[in-house]
Amino acid sequence: MTASISRRRFLTQAGLTAFAIPFVSLAKDKGIVSAPVPGLKLGYSAITWGGNDVKAIQELSELGFKGVQLRSNTLEKFGNNPAELRQLLTQNQLELPMFSGGNANINTGNDETLIADFIDKAKFIKALGGSNIQLTNSSRPKTGLPTNEDLVKYGRLLNEIGRRTRDLGVQANYHNHMHQLGETPEEVAVIMDNCAENNVKLLLDIAHYHQGGGDPVKAIKQYKNRLHALHLKDVRPKNNGDPKAYVFVELGQGQVDLAGVFKALNSIKFKGWGIIELDGVPEKDKSPRQCAEISKAYLAAQGFKV
Repeated sequence: MTASISRRRFLTQAGLTAFAIPFVSLAKDKGIVSAPVPGLKLGYSAITWGGNDVKAIQELSELGFKGVQLRSNTLEKFGNNPAELRQLLTQNQLELPMFSGGNANINTGNDETLIADFIDKAKFIKALGGSNIQLTNSSRPKTGLPTNEDLVKYGRLLNEIGRRTRDLGVQANYHNHMHQLGETPEEVAVIMDNCAENNVKLLLDIAHYHQGGGDPVKAIKQYKNRLHALHLKDVRPKNNGDPKAYVFVELGQGQVDLAGVFKALNSIKFKGWGIIELDGVPEKDKSPRQCAEISKAYLAAQGFKV
């Protein structure tokens, strides 16, 4: 199996697809090449494959990525047999830098049940050889802005989850996100101020932060002591006339200041994972793998070795 994987990886790295090759030249022509970040390890999220995690693992390994972020949907197939999934990761030479634990919502009326669910997921993560869990939420009001009270309450809930998962050797990571508590930089600040640094770290999604009105370059410096991982992601407006509409795209295809992000990571001597994430293919004629190749080509143009 290992020899087969190595051969596939060599063939993949020897020739990027037609989608990716033009972008390398374009990046260099624009003079946007920046210095790589020595302490940055590059992974990729399986979300783009829409639940076909086995295929995602195989293709990301072939592309040379060192880690894959998986989601809670893997519990359906591997929940009773994590050893099988761990073996699959090992065979494909992939680490598990982050596991998406799902929503930790406030005002459910039963915090203990919710916390117990995350403890179970933390045990699953440990069985896979991982040590990080991502927390999101769906607690943002449908109309209007969240109250400061709700943001404080959410920070405290994260803190309690993080305190308990840390006892199991799994670090809780808050993931900022559009349409959730923590959409704007100001909301993120309140949430982070209400959970302890050792219990809850920050998984900074640079595209969500940008779309929420923030500057990810400033966020990297602001949270340098709590920045545990990043979602490397790009975003651009949709071409439909709606100024609020946007679409997540491959690295280098949007408006996020990626060169500034890498420079900021260098300035704080960041050591950790940068996980490329694309929620779905932005154009229907592309496959998840082709999207990954475009982002890989961008990183290669920046001097990164995937």
